[in-house]
Amino acid sequence: MKNFYFLSFFSLMIISLTGCRSAVIPTFASAKNAKIQNILYFNPEIFPDILEIREPTYTAFYAAVSEKENHIRNLKMLRVDSPMPFDSVQASVIKEFCINNNAELAVVPKVKYFKVGFGKYIFSNQVIISMKLYDASGNLLTETSYDTYKKNARLLGSAENSIKIGTAGAIQNMTKYLARTRTKTGAPTADANLF
Repeated sequence: MKNFYFLSFFSLMIISLTGCRSAVIPTFASAKNAKIQNILYFNPEIFPDILEIREPTYTAFYAAVSEKENHIRNLKMLRVDSPMPFDSVQASVIKEFCINNNAELAVVPKVKYFKVGFGKYIFSNQVIISMKLYDASGNLLTETSYDTYKKNARLLGSAENSIKIGTAGAIQNMTKYLARTRTKTGAPTADANLF
């Protein structure tokens, strides 16, 4: 009789624990998914627009963005392989892309190479990385740029490394701006480090 009570008590505990576990797991999963923020990155506009430098520029740019993203767990970068002109961004297009991709923010970048010499373009290894940050409604939050020559006075190295350094610097400038604005408005600063 004691064995019967023990087995029925033990089976009742297993059933209740199994029921509790299945009720708790979706709650944790939904809380985890709620914290992940999607950020759209459009392909950077490149100046001068030369076909041969597009793919290496895109590769270096997205490598730098991915490196910054790896340090933050609640961030998911979404790449948009659609060009967006840096100087004439349409808020309705940004809003549509954010809605369709469930993104909270969108970044429109530009990479400008320096010209050295006269006549044909002979590229230096220096670049200016400019970025505009928009919210999901298409409102401009901030605009920043990072000049690799003025900031680091880099004279040696490859253009790919300059793009990576400039991209990381521009993202850091946007992060500082978001941290300042959220501190002023009283919003929690933990979400300010989106990049």
